[in-house]
Amino acid sequence: MWRPGEPSELVAAAAVGLTAWADGPPAGDRPFTIECYYRARWGRADEFIRLIRKNHWPVLKALKEKGRILSVSAAKPRYHTAEDGRWDYQVTIVFKDALVATDPSVEEAVKKQLFPDVDTFKKEEQRRFEILQAHWDLPVEDVALDE
Repeated sequence: MWRPGEPSELVAAAAVGLTAWADGPPAGDRPFTIECYYRARWGRADEFIRLIRKNHWPVLKALKEKGRILSVSAAKPRYHTAEDGRWDYQVTIVFKDALVATDPSVEEAVKKQLFPDVDTFKKEEQRRFEILQAHWDLPVEDVALDE
């Protein structure tokens, strides 16, 4: 579980993704996509997304404005699934490239700028992860079907 003061979930996800590529890391000049899945404890999904919107979404928007992130989208399932495959929210982040995805410096600077009350920010981010029952990040790459 992420703890305040540790590298952010985005940097951790990107780092895991870079080490998981069988053919080596993706080229630094093409987009790098990570799908983040979140399963909240029963009855806590609304609180989780509220905290995402309050603390994490502004950071992602700022990184997009800086050109480090190309796009961010979120989804939730329309219907329930079996518990073993259940997730409440999926966030897809497309970074400019793999190198940008693994550089925590700009993200940390944005957090300090957006949230000068560091203690409240850390407390709320800790709560966001306490709500989670499971969280996994999956770096993905496009597959051309017309080859």
